[in-house]
Amino acid sequence: QVQLVESGGGLVQAGGSLRLSCAASGRTFSSFVMGWFRQAPGKEREFVAAIEGRGVTTLYTGSMKGRFTIDRDNAKNTVYLQMNSLKPEDTAVYYCAATDTWTLALFKSHEPNYWGQGTQVTVSA
Repeated sequence: QVQLVESGGGLVQAGGSLRLSCAASGRTFSSFVMGWFRQAPGKEREFVAAIEGRGVTTLYTGSMKGRFTIDRDNAKNTVYLQMNSLKPEDTAVYYCAATDTWTLALFKSHEPNYWGQGTQVTVSA
């Protein structure tokens, strides 16, 4: 089993920044593709970003590329999501996810094996 615990959410004004963290425990962290999804009220869950085990290759949803950056520190078993130039439409619960089944290319479309509990991000206008 893998446990994922997110932190770093909160309330921020439009144009501001937040850095989300996801600490993983339980198994070899570097063997997992890690990523972030989000879900806004009344909307479907949306893929945000993912990063492969070595931390070299990343994948983003087009609308967030350039504003959001995913990275990981395998020594700390942690993946991060740096969010800049936040907009009210970024308001959502952000979920950390992990898989050792799918490759990075499939992470967006295939259900990850493990999920965190989510952290709320609220962006005020």
